[in-house]
Amino acid sequence: MTTTDPNLPELLVNGSKRADLTILLAHGAGAAMDTEFMEVFAAGLADCGWRVIRFEFPYMAERRRTGKRRPPDRESILRETWKQVIDSLKPKKKKKKLFIGGKSMGGRIASLIADDVDVSGLVCLGYPFHPIGKPDRLRVDHLKTIQTSTLILQGQRDVMGNQDEVSKYDLSRQIELCWLPDGDHSFKPRKSSGQTAKKNWRTGIEAIEAFAKSLARQ
Repeated sequence: MTTTDPNLPELLVNGSKRADLTILLAHGAGAAMDTEFMEVFAAGLADCGWRVIRFEFPYMAERRRTGKRRPPDRESILRETWKQVIDSLKPKKKKKKLFIGGKSMGGRIASLIADDVDVSGLVCLGYPFHPIGKPDRLRVDHLKTIQTSTLILQGQRDVMGNQDEVSKYDLSRQIELCWLPDGDHSFKPRKSSGQTAKKNWRTGIEAIEAFAKSLARQ
């Protein structure tokens, strides 16, 4: 782990700082930045030639220090943490680009600030369109008008927004959806599907690579 400022979260870095694209990723509500899921995506995207940086919100960093589980911080703190990390890493050169995003809650909070922080793209790794078992409590109002180019990777049977549900939402034209076969909220399929989690994760990495390259051509 590394950090350039004692007031900022510690960072996990994959890839070269000379890369033209940096992808900044935050974790989900219940798991840290170094889970197998986050490790696979960070390593896979770094293999595409990009720099991938992960960080943790204050409540998760505290859990790492004490071993005691805590609920997520208030949304205002989550937003402010995102903005602080972005400000510390924003490219100085115009040719260098910054994407933000992350797993579940990490990606959702990134989506709430994306239009305000002037980034080149947003990548959500399983978006929590609604709480589990509460499909009427949608978290999509800002996704109807978001202007940042966005890719959402979503498992087809995600309990926080499956393919049938999400197809009915009125989302911004800036959002591209990539559906991962039979995947759950972490893109893991059932054995009977013939798919594997690793195959879906690889498909997701390839979708992000294609998304980033398409934006680079614009």
